[in-house]
Amino acid sequence: EIRLCQEIADLEKETGVKLRILAQNYPDTPGLAVKDFWQVDERTIVFVADPTFGNILHFNVGATVDLDVPRNFWSRVAGKYGNMFYWKEKGEDAAIEAAVMAISSCLRDPTAPNNCMEVN
Repeated sequence: EIRLCQEIADLEKETGVKLRILAQNYPDTPGLAVKDFWQVDERTIVFVADPTFGNILHFNVGATVDLDVPRNFWSRVAGKYGNMFYWKEKGEDAAIEAAVMAISSCLRDPTAPNNCMEVN
């Protein structure tokens, strides 16, 4: 948790993008309350980790971030690290940490035609 918090703080400082992680189990969810609490805006990624429906990783991406990152990046991250086989074998925490590192790597790359093409 400490490593993730530091990575998220460094990412925000270096890129201006806010990454917020919400760990939940449906139906116990905070709903839209996180929007005001986290001051979600066009530079915010809300990463919802919820194992209820199989794939643990879900992303709500702000409009400005969506312009910089190819849309298929999010489905590739979810497909690689969020699938049930990955997180049941390695753990939910490992899936979340791997996804955060992939997002961090992608957002730190300069904007280019091949930006975020590989999920690392």
